Amino acid sequence: MAEATGARLADPDVEARLARLDDLLAGLESAPGPTTRSATEAVALLTEVYGEALARVLDRADGQLAEQLADDELLGHLLVLHDIHPEPAERRAARAVERLRPAVQERGGDVEWAGVDGQVAQVRLKAGGGCGSGCGGGGSEVTDAVREAVLALAPELTAVEPLPSTPAPAFVPLTTLTHRGAR
Repeated sequence: MAEATGARLADPDVEARLARLDDLLAGLESAPGPTTRSATEAVALLTEVYGEALARVLDRADGQLAEQLADDELLGHLLVLHDIHPEPAERRAARAVERLRPAVQERGGDVEWAGVDGQVAQVRLKAGGGCGSGCGGGGSEVTDAVREAVLALAPELTAVEPLPSTPAPAFVPLTTLTHRGAR
């Protein structure tokens, strides 16, 4: 275990520790016996206490500080984990789409937020350079990138569904609206 030096962890170091934690917890869950149950319960209780501490920090934060805390990637994930994120999942998902939009547009396509249906985020994808056939196919890299970005910020949503682009309205000549057939 690393010695506590007071230095902050860089994001890759945090990610490495989270990956190791996942491995350790998976190993614990697969091992039988009372010691395993006690260790798993200890981790769960510690997680609850830290969640309560985060909730208390958030309770004392003004709107601007709460927004800054929620915008931090690690803190945002912890706030979601403890169901105390101040921003609704739908708004976080829409923000993820807006952040990704310039990169999709650079490839000649576009992505627009279309809302949530139940627990499923809906996005409208328009074909472009990296979209493949209409961006609607589950295998396209743009669709996958959008799915990953949305679910990273709003993991409580269960899926991301690409919707077809809305077709342009059909042209209806004005004369067909103002003249009726003779009777």
